[in-house]
Amino acid sequence: MADSRASFTDLSATPADRPVYVVGAGPGGLAVAYALRARGVRAVVLEKSDRVGASWRRHYDRLRLHTTRRLSALPGLAIPRRFGRWVARDDVVRYLEKYAEHHGLEIVTGVEVFRVEKAADGAGWLLHASGGRELTGAAVVVATGHNHTPRLPEWPGAESYEGELLHASSYRNPKPFEGRDVLVVGVGNTGAEIAVDLVAGGASRVRLAVRTAPHIVRRSTAGWAAQYTGIVVRRLPVRLVDRLARPMARLSTPDLSAHGLPRPEAGLYSRVRQGAIPVQDVGLIDAVRTGKVEIVAAVEGFEDGKVALADGTRIAPDAVIAATGYSRGLDSLVGHLGPDQGAGSGAVDRKAEEGVMAEPWRVTTTRRGAAPGHASPA
Repeated sequence: MADSRASFTDLSATPADRPVYVVGAGPGGLAVAYALRARGVRAVVLEKSDRVGASWRRHYDRLRLHTTRRLSALPGLAIPRRFGRWVARDDVVRYLEKYAEHHGLEIVTGVEVFRVEKAADGAGWLLHASGGRELTGAAVVVATGHNHTPRLPEWPGAESYEGELLHASSYRNPKPFEGRDVLVVGVGNTGAEIAVDLVAGGASRVRLAVRTAPHIVRRSTAGWAAQYTGIVVRRLPVRLVDRLARPMARLSTPDLSAHGLPRPEAGLYSRVRQGAIPVQDVGLIDAVRTGKVEIVAAVEGFEDGKVALADGTRIAPDAVIAATGYSRGLDSLVGHLGPDQGAGSGAVDRKAEEGVMAEPWRVTTTRRGAAPGHASPA
């Protein structure tokens, strides 16, 4: 059987009507498009909204990168120094706009791709898109992000709750919650930062529901960013990093056990390898120590209009903000494809993670890490 794999050289000779399509004009999609063009491959980015960086425009107002400016840039263009060390959300958007302009990327907005399948001639991929469009590409990169579809738990009794229930993706700023009692569910970076934001914005009471206590790290210590430590230790054995992290945690962060946040028993790097990203402190520690943010047990459901917690208590906040994460939302797009059809079935190509599609004969997905690291992994 002939090898169906193509090289970058093969793709560069592809007819103009068979470009590589990149789905999504976020950081990952833009970086992949640049990497392909740098190798002489025509890349067309399809974006369902009317502008690049749509997901970043929807993030909450106070969001800043937790990765430094210098190490957050996409390939081929530095982030301007004037944006500061910890780049704000609006400046990330400005940077993405400039990135697309600077590299002259071919971007088509207002086009949503619903399904990708093998082309009838077996020589490419057919994309079914909005407006009845059918586009055929030599390859497809899905860069719609890991944080695509908000995931709201199906809590029993939620319909009985008379307060406001929303996912963190709908949160913008604390103004609508001024003077109100708010419960934030989930202590990832998003939940932690929203809780602190609510306190600063005048919420009358802020509680944070926690199922598993996270590792909390300082974003920067004496000018040394937590990101740098992550880079230094990532090739070291997990057990060694866990042992080194314990005394460092005791030196850099206080014990919050008395306030409901004990230090995790599992090691920091072990938790990272399991997908639990440490919470970078942007005010949570002080808020918990001073009682401005109260730690409560995990949410089990709703009963008689109240929130039922895992420890048996019932509380009645005015609003519940669920920082409960996202799904990639790829099932309808590529979920029907299997490895025998040349697709990764959701597996992530590590080269795509770096903005390079190493196997262009496949449908592959870019990992969220292709984007600048930000404050809310959710």
